[in-house]
Amino acid sequence: MNLKKCVIAIMAASLVVFAGCTKKQNASERVLNLSSTAEIKGFDPINAGDLYSGREISKIYEGLLEFHYLKMPYTLVPNLAEEMPQVSTDGLVYTFKIRPGVMFQDDAAFAGGKGRELEAKDFVFSIKRLADSKLNSEGWWVLDGKIKGLNEWRDKNSKLPATNYDEEVEGLKAIDKYTLQFTLAKPFPQFLYSLAMPFTYAVSREVADKYGKEFLNHPVGTGPYKLEAGKFDQTKTIIYVKNPTFRKKLYPSDASPEFQNLLADAGKQLPLVDKVIVHVMVESQPAWLKFNKGELDFYGIPKDNFGTAIKDNKLTPDLSGKGMILSITPLLDVTYTGFNYENKLFQNVNLRRAMYLAYDEGKSNELFYNNTSFPAQSIVPPGIVGNMPDFKNPWKGPNLELAKKTLAEAGYPEGKGLPEITYDISDSTTSRQMAEFFVKQMEQIGVKIKIVASPWPEFMAKVKKKSVQMFGMAWGADYPDAENFLQLLYGPNKSPGANSSNYDNPEYNKMFEKAALMQDSPERTKLYEELNKFVADNVVLMYNMHRQSYTLQQSWLRNYHTSDLHHNNVQYLNIDNEVKAQSLKKF
Repeated sequence: MNLKKCVIAIMAASLVVFAGCTKKQNASERVLNLSSTAEIKGFDPINAGDLYSGREISKIYEGLLEFHYLKMPYTLVPNLAEEMPQVSTDGLVYTFKIRPGVMFQDDAAFAGGKGRELEAKDFVFSIKRLADSKLNSEGWWVLDGKIKGLNEWRDKNSKLPATNYDEEVEGLKAIDKYTLQFTLAKPFPQFLYSLAMPFTYAVSREVADKYGKEFLNHPVGTGPYKLEAGKFDQTKTIIYVKNPTFRKKLYPSDASPEFQNLLADAGKQLPLVDKVIVHVMVESQPAWLKFNKGELDFYGIPKDNFGTAIKDNKLTPDLSGKGMILSITPLLDVTYTGFNYENKLFQNVNLRRAMYLAYDEGKSNELFYNNTSFPAQSIVPPGIVGNMPDFKNPWKGPNLELAKKTLAEAGYPEGKGLPEITYDISDSTTSRQMAEFFVKQMEQIGVKIKIVASPWPEFMAKVKKKSVQMFGMAWGADYPDAENFLQLLYGPNKSPGANSSNYDNPEYNKMFEKAALMQDSPERTKLYEELNKFVADNVVLMYNMHRQSYTLQQSWLRNYHTSDLHHNNVQYLNIDNEVKAQSLKKF
């Protein structure tokens, strides 16, 4: 996931989700009302290449590891693994014990319709699915070149009519029912992070075989929730109910100092709410109205409502009077405009520099982020080692005089001879407004831009098929390491991998490969900074903002905190129905 994990569209400063409860609620039933600001592509973990899909997939599927919900800095802990792995002295062999007694949810794919116990072999199958070239996984970049023999297995099976999942891979073995062993092809310091991402979640071979191409609409995992309808039908409302066979998993009893106030449910069985309702609504204003009627449990403040909700960085009295709570959290993300480097037009560095010099980032921050975001000088966000607080990007605008001069040096004086460029975005109102602003910025130097807006799944499909010229995007951390951002420009990660720009520079690739093998050290940090400067000077992407989340939560919501990496946070959330009944009288 990241999953995050996880690629995100530039939608708005509000990244958090909303929902409304459309059916009459049992007074004793605890229902969590959420939302998604983008349509969901489906529930196949190997295609959890965006934040929205990753969030939904994580309600049903699980991985070996996860990030502790109440600890900072981010700390990996066992999930489906019984304990953290044993690691060989050379750092190449990782041996896991699988937690016994974990059951897949009941489904017709299993004998008698009853889910069976999770075994080590399920992870072997799941990783092979991720590697299967016929499935065009969005997450193959996570393990590409990292597990001994897996790339060879992938290449061999790509030439066969059907993939042979029974063929052994040297570095991927189920030693026995509960013992899983990975042997790496080379040291990879971030390997454990990949086992907490949705791409590597456990799926069942029986379910994948039964549903085939429809597997993405028939999620059957080991997680805390399952679809109430059993099948995903692309509706605008997704309803989850507790998984009755979910294992014993308890709310944490330990927390970092900043989360000590979230320990009231310590030791309680998860999940804490009976039902989760997610409404898919791309536009923010209907959601904001619902939140203000008490129908949504948390929501990010839309840009057009920021001035009436926040004064002096605090909630206005009418909102605080309803018991609403404001959280302000810097996000580990970067928003950017990408170029498709398989289009020869963008191999002209002076064209890219001229466009960046013409763009007024300060005005963009004012119009779309209420001046709450941090201008991005390069790709690595603050809060991650490799970010350079004092670095200033030499090609950031606005500098129209230099932009026009640089465009002429690119061979297009005043834009003459330059063809119209298409700019793909997702189809929300805010995305359109941002794109229209971009068009006007480019008009100042004679660069003509045509906007092409599509629903989120269609937009992402076009990016992955390399059928766009330029596009608006953002990337949120899958794990807290600069490598996760720098890999966005690593050549072998080209689409359908995370490198949506299809950038492939031998010099950059060589530096990245060296850094990716290094343990955390001053030498690695220095190399991260060199990579950062390299992509900044070459304007590989047009960096925009590192955002902050301004999130409102209702007074009855318990245990919530904003996080970049907890796609599975829903299981920890709780609703106090008594407080809700009293608070709603103020609405």
